[in-house]
Amino acid sequence: MLCDGDRGIEKGLNPHSMALRWHLRKSFVLLFILAGLSQAATAPFDLFGPPFEVKVTRGNKTLPISEVPTLEAGDRIWVHPALPAEQSVHYLLIAVFLRGATNPPPESWFVKVETWSKQVREEGIVLTVPPGAQQVLLFLAPETWGDFGTLRSAVRGRPGAFVRAAQDLDQASLDRSRLDAYLTAVREASEVDPQELQERSILLARSLNIKVDQQCFDKPSEQQAPCLTQNADQLVLDDSGNASMMTALTSGASADLIGQLSVTRPAGSGVYSAYVGAVVDVAHLLGTLHTAEYQYIPALALPKREELNLKLNNPPSFRKPMSVLVIGLPIVAAAPLPALRPVSPKEVYCLQHPSLVLPVEGAPLVFSAEMAHDFRLQVKNQLSAGIDLPAIADPARGGFVVDTRQLHAATALDSQSTGILHGYWGFQPFDGPSFHLSSAHARKWTVPAAEQSTLIVGRNDVLHLQSDDASCVADVTLKDQQGAESQTKWKMSKPGVVEVQVPLESQTAGAVTISVKQYGVAEPDEIHLRTYSEAGRLDNFAINSGDRQAVLKGTRLDEIAGAELKGLRFTPADLSSANGKDELHLAGPEEALNAFHPGDKLTAQIFWKDGRSVDLAATVDPPRPKVNLVTKNIDPGPTAIAIRLGSSEEVPQDGKLSFVVKSETPEVFEHTEKIEIGTEDGSFDVLLSLEDGLTLEDPRNVLVQLDPLKSFGRSCFGALRFRPVQSDGRKGDWQPLAILVRVPFLTEINCPKSSDAQCTLSGSNLFLIDSVASDPKFTNSVYVPVGFMDSTLSVPRPAGELLYIKLRDDPLIVSTATLEGIPGGAKSSSNSHPKPGTTVN
Repeated sequence: MLCDGDRGIEKGLNPHSMALRWHLRKSFVLLFILAGLSQAATAPFDLFGPPFEVKVTRGNKTLPISEVPTLEAGDRIWVHPALPAEQSVHYLLIAVFLRGATNPPPESWFVKVETWSKQVREEGIVLTVPPGAQQVLLFLAPETWGDFGTLRSAVRGRPGAFVRAAQDLDQASLDRSRLDAYLTAVREASEVDPQELQERSILLARSLNIKVDQQCFDKPSEQQAPCLTQNADQLVLDDSGNASMMTALTSGASADLIGQLSVTRPAGSGVYSAYVGAVVDVAHLLGTLHTAEYQYIPALALPKREELNLKLNNPPSFRKPMSVLVIGLPIVAAAPLPALRPVSPKEVYCLQHPSLVLPVEGAPLVFSAEMAHDFRLQVKNQLSAGIDLPAIADPARGGFVVDTRQLHAATALDSQSTGILHGYWGFQPFDGPSFHLSSAHARKWTVPAAEQSTLIVGRNDVLHLQSDDASCVADVTLKDQQGAESQTKWKMSKPGVVEVQVPLESQTAGAVTISVKQYGVAEPDEIHLRTYSEAGRLDNFAINSGDRQAVLKGTRLDEIAGAELKGLRFTPADLSSANGKDELHLAGPEEALNAFHPGDKLTAQIFWKDGRSVDLAATVDPPRPKVNLVTKNIDPGPTAIAIRLGSSEEVPQDGKLSFVVKSETPEVFEHTEKIEIGTEDGSFDVLLSLEDGLTLEDPRNVLVQLDPLKSFGRSCFGALRFRPVQSDGRKGDWQPLAILVRVPFLTEINCPKSSDAQCTLSGSNLFLIDSVASDPKFTNSVYVPVGFMDSTLSVPRPAGELLYIKLRDDPLIVSTATLEGIPGGAKSSSNSHPKPGTTVN
């Protein structure tokens, strides 16, 4: 109501402004009413109300109230107030049938019952739903409450309020059943197996349409269940889609204002869910009927079989205003069938699974209430009579759990069949969703070719077992060569595929058997495989056009048995290793010389010694350079004046080596081509070019001049080799060249007059001598120990003009020396022998 001052102010406003101002005032009033109701109405319903027993009979069939979703005209409702004999206050029960918000019920639709009477206490009463009725309410009030006509007048005067109360009480009771089912299942899961709490909670949320806080699973296991069940009234999500008072309050002209202000806690922020909305609705409606004489208290009906358990959120008052309990029964309407649907319509389920679960969603009340009852899975089976199996909805399992125990091993089953869930929604039978079913039998399992050689011992590997159907797999085990079994971890990765984690950490390489056990099949299916040691890495396979030798690079190449390229077999030849990497040369047949051309895109098959094989891309490179040795010349140098080397292949370190090579591939020696010379062990090498060490005699022939001491230093010795090297890095085959030896410098030998005494050999670098003898067979010799550093050495007295020497760098070759001071020998070592020099043609 506007005061006079307000009216005076508004006289100056236009009609639009006045309407807006009036609308805002109503909105603010509505918000404060909503805030008060939200705090009061969402108090927990944790007080027990008086007990009732209710059954409904339709035709000749009677069901407990928990299995009745809706009522129909003509239904007979048996109501038995099961109050204790020592009840100190007599309660009056008034049953009212309503027929809509705008049509007050006739007086004959009100039934007054004295619950303390002997007949009612022993037999109860029967109410018959009249034609045209849409709702049923039960009022329970103290006997001293007052006139029956007062309540009748209140209902007839404002039928819409009581119609809405009946609807919201029914909806709140159904939502509360979902909430109770969720809380009970979470507590049970946390007590039995906390590790399964997350999985169970996800299934519960899907089945019951409950909101789950995923952050709860980040907490320690002992804190997860309390987190999941806190603020319980906020967890229920809207299911039926029925508009509640909350929808009305937050829509229309005041929606924007309320939407902005309701986020504050005083306006009820965070307290609304579908369940709380229905409670706020009924509290608001019943609150509008409050008088000085009496008040209406909502009672949630939570049926369990025929017991109608009542829960209150306010204690009844037996003083003015005295409390009248308002109890809702199912509405009078045609019962819509639950919209059950399979979670995965295409998935195949094993009919012989002892805990067969058929996942469904879309109808939370099927899981939380008893209105859906007597379900069975009806299987269409051609090999035997139809199969009918009991099924129970289990929200914690996420679907219907089918009891398959009545299936015996002798039962003939189709390999593929269809099962349909059939049950009752109240009095009405209905068919639920259908499912694809499979029965187990011996199956052939295969492993992808790429995985058949990937089982490596010392680690856990993954296999994908493939079959036409894998839905009946019960277990997968690993059996080694000794018959010892190990459990595996496995899962269905997709239809017909089982992903298996194979435990090979403590296994040895060899034959293994994967056993696949199926439900309903006595003998497991077996897959025979091999396990292997850790394989090396294959990096590259290359061959040059015109070659019969390929090169494989990688690691652990000593385990390679061979390779095949374009039908030609290659066998291991030389293996070298450097910096943790291997290079294996593989020799091929003569046919390989003309079989490959630069740029060919080929695939080589590499064979390991343990039987595995792997494909590797092969590269065909341009031809490698090739040269032939034409001639060579050795200049012995100054230190070899006193020593004649025993082999024409030996080159003194301070000597000079010259040789001529002829280019075969390419036919002309390119100006950018080089000659590489090095030791066989790869310790020393040098690249000679036309700018340093190479001289073209003509387009094909090249003179190579090597100064070993300058190129390699004083510590290089041993067999030398050479090869051509192209500017792009292509290298020819190594070819033997010479043997590099270090030669001591001998100055003289002094022998005493006594023929039995040894002589003294003088010179420098005598440690380069391996041994010295007076005869070529070294029957009378002296060995020079390692670490010898003197400039004189006692040696056997020579039998003739020569002293026989084996050099430490080439101890198998016998060289000779003639020096001044050798008895009977030449006095001048410089004229004893011609200067050694060798030419090879």
